Amino acid sequence: MKQLNSFQNAIFISGAVLMVAGAALWMMFKGLAPWLFAVGALAFVAMQVQQRYEGDNFTIQRLRRIMLMSDVLLILTAALMFADEGNPFGLDHLTWLNYIHNNWMVLLLLAAVIQLYTVFRIDAELKKEAKKR
Repeated sequence: MKQLNSFQNAIFISGAVLMVAGAALWMMFKGLAPWLFAVGALAFVAMQVQQRYEGDNFTIQRLRRIMLMSDVLLILTAALMFADEGNPFGLDHLTWLNYIHNNWMVLLLLAAVIQLYTVFRIDAELKKEAKKR
């Protein structure tokens, strides 16, 4: 895997911290929380996309694609956080409550579980690949 330089690593970590802050501050600062989460998600995803895999291990390539799917879920989570502030789609109230209201938490949970799985599996596969050399 391509390693990030120190500046990219700082952006990556600050993006993760902003996502956690945005999700944690949701109850108290509904106006600020989606912005924090969105900026953090964009920084985190941008740096994660920079980490490319140039090898030919199919398992790692597959795990990278799964990780990129999780990145899309993080961006969708940010969009749903903004949509949760009101009813920007003009849906009736019951439909909005059923499909939009607080469902960003489900996407965030799904993205976090996928990220956790892929990070540990990629690490294990890279160690296995390094032992073969």
